[in-house]
Amino acid sequence: MQFNIVSLFPEFFDSALTCGLMKKASDSGLVAFDFHNPRTFATDRHQTVDDRPYGGGPGMVLMLDPLVQTLRSIKKPGRILMMAPKGKPFTQKMAKELSSEENITVICGRYEGFDARLEELFDIEPVSIGDYVLNGGETAALSIIESTARLVPGFMGHDDSGEEESFSSGLLEYPHYTRPVEFEGLTVPEVLRSGDHKRIAEWRKEQSLKLTLHQRPDILQCAPLDANDMETLKNEDRERIGRNLYCALVHYPVVNKEDKSVAVSLTNLDIHDIARCSCTYGLGGYYISTPIEDQQQMLADILKHWVTGAGTTANPDRGEALQIIKGVRYVEEAIEDIIERTGQRPLLVATSARGAGDMHYEQVRDVIVDRPILLLFGTAHGLAPQILDMCDRTLRPVRYLDGYNHLSVRTAAAIIIDRILGDAL
Repeated sequence: MQFNIVSLFPEFFDSALTCGLMKKASDSGLVAFDFHNPRTFATDRHQTVDDRPYGGGPGMVLMLDPLVQTLRSIKKPGRILMMAPKGKPFTQKMAKELSSEENITVICGRYEGFDARLEELFDIEPVSIGDYVLNGGETAALSIIESTARLVPGFMGHDDSGEEESFSSGLLEYPHYTRPVEFEGLTVPEVLRSGDHKRIAEWRKEQSLKLTLHQRPDILQCAPLDANDMETLKNEDRERIGRNLYCALVHYPVVNKEDKSVAVSLTNLDIHDIARCSCTYGLGGYYISTPIEDQQQMLADILKHWVTGAGTTANPDRGEALQIIKGVRYVEEAIEDIIERTGQRPLLVATSARGAGDMHYEQVRDVIVDRPILLLFGTAHGLAPQILDMCDRTLRPVRYLDGYNHLSVRTAAAIIIDRILGDAL
């Protein structure tokens, strides 16, 4: 495999590419490196390769001509990768794809980046190794080179080594141990010393599943799982992150079509469907607020039928879901209940189909690690201004870039709860 590295600082790679397995692979001819410095094609005595950006602004931009001449000088560029924060995320899957290529060209940026016309002149794939900014593309390029080269057959000695690593099977890798058996009171698990290969394989799979569940639950969505794996995950004793998330369905004060503050009646479907969603995702509680006495009584009758009455025999799953519901007159009562249960005042977060919001789903996930959040869902045409004024934050609308944003409240609740907790199981 031939790597063509375009960089203003080729000396950056001197140490990393000339030691360890990479040196062995290079010496044996498995991988080869050719460096191309755009300064070679600079036309002035200072070897200038950057200039000020049109439109003003800080920093400098890499000039087109030296880069174009550099790329055209490479006889077999193969796939051309550009290290850039805007690029698609680099993954183990992509490393596997690249490992089958004969030639790869990697462009390392500097300063404010490249003249955008470079991507119009060449078939270039922008690639990013993470949501952060480096001084230059060399560090990113080195990561891609190493993760790709090590998958070339013969690089690691045992070709199956790359198949039992984190991400290769869609899961994080299981824990490893070596001698001595005991160190400062810590021992190697008995199963690994048993010689029973079947038990060892089962233990390793179980450990991979548990580790992924706790450390990277997001990648479980795409991991190949069988029925036994699912059972292992379900039985894993863990504190569900959803327990710190609560929701309330507000029936007063909300606004009608004329933007007047009103109270509206409960809807049977909203009661049932949001309860089932809340139970499925492990929420701490689901509050239904209405100050109207006959509506309070209707809710009490529904809950009695399904939770303790005849309904629980006919449909116990429905009864289990509706147990999560607590009727309150006003939102303030839900807040006080959460304070009593958790010892903390919840962050009050409004949901709305209007505006841009000032909180997104990742921020909600960050908060509920340490503090409860109460999501408020409005009925009719949304929460009234006096409720919005009470709230600490407003969640970004479900379809914030779309002109049509008129979901039923039970549909919106399901989507929002899934976006917050879907990758946390």
